[in-house]
Amino acid sequence: MKDVYSTGEAAKICRVSQQTIIRCFDAGKLQGFYVPGSRFRRVPRDALVKFMKENSIPLSNLDSGKKKVLVVDDEAEIVEMLVDSLQRDGRFEVKTASCGYDAGILTQQFRPDVIVLDYMLRDINADVVCKTVRGNPALEDTRIIVISGMVEEDKVQGLYDLGVHAFMRKPFQIDELISKIVELLHI
Repeated sequence: MKDVYSTGEAAKICRVSQQTIIRCFDAGKLQGFYVPGSRFRRVPRDALVKFMKENSIPLSNLDSGKKKVLVVDDEAEIVEMLVDSLQRDGRFEVKTASCGYDAGILTQQFRPDVIVLDYMLRDINADVVCKTVRGNPALEDTRIIVISGMVEEDKVQGLYDLGVHAFMRKPFQIDELISKIVELLHI
């Protein structure tokens, strides 16, 4: 557990841009100090906790140290298999959604580092989810992995154009998915 954070680390914990943290620091809304002889700002843990409480930012991002993964799929067997494998790995906190509506709500509340998203959901397809996520500046660092067994090759490039970071065709090996998550998050 760290005692002092850089503005970049504080931004990731609070799920806001680094510029937002810098503005709050400079305005005195977030207490901290400058590294002697530089312009680098540092935020003590207790000041960050106070700032998060005052701004209703969940403290769960501060302590778990685990990367947040949102699994969105309407096939219960796939969700169960993914959740079990990711939790057994030990590096991930996992939440699930079975439709686009729930995925939208959980994305806003949970602020996942990665969304593992089935292309064809009952109520919506991945295109709409990707556009929504990419339209929210607070989610700019969220990685999206689309999984599907039904997407034609010509549509895969369209997914990348919408901001998807990886595409995996079903069926796939769980180890491959975990490796892709690790690669995208640099862990």
